[in-house]
Amino acid sequence: MRTSLLLIFSALTATAQYKSVNPQVSKIVSEVSEDRIAETLKKLEGFGTRHLYSSQDHPTRGIGAARKWIYEQFRGYSPRLEVSFDQYHIKKDTSRGSRLQQDVDLYNVVAVLPGTTNKEQRIVISGHYDTVNMTRPPGAPAQPSGEPPLPSDPNLDSPGVTDDGSGTASVMELARVMSHYQFEKTIVFVAFAGEEEGLVGATLYAEKAKALGQKIEAVLNSDIIGSDVAGDGRTENRRVNVFSEDPIDSPSREIARYMKDIGERYVPSMTVDPVFRADRFGRGGDHTAFNWEGFGAVRISTPVENFANQHSATDTFANTSPGYIAHVTKVNGAVAASLAWAPKAPLTSEQIERNGQKITNLLLTRGKSRYDAALKWKQENPEADLAGYVVVMRRSTAPYWEREVFVGNVTEYNMPDFSIDEVVFGVKAIDKDGNESLVSPYVQAPRAKRKIETYGPQERSPEQK
Repeated sequence: MRTSLLLIFSALTATAQYKSVNPQVSKIVSEVSEDRIAETLKKLEGFGTRHLYSSQDHPTRGIGAARKWIYEQFRGYSPRLEVSFDQYHIKKDTSRGSRLQQDVDLYNVVAVLPGTTNKEQRIVISGHYDTVNMTRPPGAPAQPSGEPPLPSDPNLDSPGVTDDGSGTASVMELARVMSHYQFEKTIVFVAFAGEEEGLVGATLYAEKAKALGQKIEAVLNSDIIGSDVAGDGRTENRRVNVFSEDPIDSPSREIARYMKDIGERYVPSMTVDPVFRADRFGRGGDHTAFNWEGFGAVRISTPVENFANQHSATDTFANTSPGYIAHVTKVNGAVAASLAWAPKAPLTSEQIERNGQKITNLLLTRGKSRYDAALKWKQENPEADLAGYVVVMRRSTAPYWEREVFVGNVTEYNMPDFSIDEVVFGVKAIDKDGNESLVSPYVQAPRAKRKIETYGPQERSPEQK
């Protein structure tokens, strides 16, 4: 008799014994400083505006002074960080709805912490440091409904402490803390520019990364993580949203699930809530630029935004919560550190040639009996500290992995009398310190549509001729 889902799931209800807390990850979490974050926020506010078209060369005001300060801060954290400007010359765009008012030089500020054994694998921790004030001048006519927003005035005060000084401060604090550790994978800390003009800096960076063949395993983009009181008075300082694009088992969705598992394990005072959509309604963030290039990327954001302060002169330190930012930064640090020390994710499919064509072959079958769940996976150059693999499963309608079993240091696992049609499977790698890779799900490719040749009633088929 085929084993029921209920029996399989009941047999695996206990928390797996292999799970453990890595003391090094816990130490990184403990070293995140709310006071340092507050100091960074005040400094960013002090530039008056960080609008893309604000002053490039004023010593204390504008985006030029801000990027130079961020650059010097990165350099001062640790000699291990490789700090640079990722510079582009942006052309004016006169198309409808564009905010690119004129030619401009754009600078992303990048700090790379090289990895050791898996340095080709990259984890990006990002936020955007540019700001915008969309306030209309007194007496100006209202913008007609449905019309694109008018270009903003770059000379207006635009402190942008929550949007997105909060994300920038989080990136900088993690760079400060994590640059004193060595990780197996490379960690890239980025403060993007041009987000408010249409994700410009992130789009160019992601395009370049794709062209260079970079292996970006995850992008953790923090945008608006400074608000813990909504405009309607709702308060929430122990919960954070993680947005991820469809489909249900996309790379971004697996990052979101990972964030909930690892984030709550190391920061139990926080609830990590994955939101299964690419972003908030009608809005966007820099993670989207990486999604466009096929990279797994998520947006980390507060569930209680204050819309009255966003894109205005009131987005100030006084209206921002350094304590909440610190909580979210601890979650991000735990996730990034655990993933940077974890083994590579195993491969659950392979490229094979069939009838002269290369196709993707899923390493999940019904086994020899045709009534089993036979799972295989591959791991190129397995790490020396690899402890083994974990098979995970869930009902096809369930949002999170429901059950898992540690199967040891093997590359196949068989579940007799178990239908593969009713459950989604995945596999992840784990090392001897308890660091887990992302889950590699077994995702079936869409069935290809065939072109069917027909002939009219007065015609004969080739076989009839």
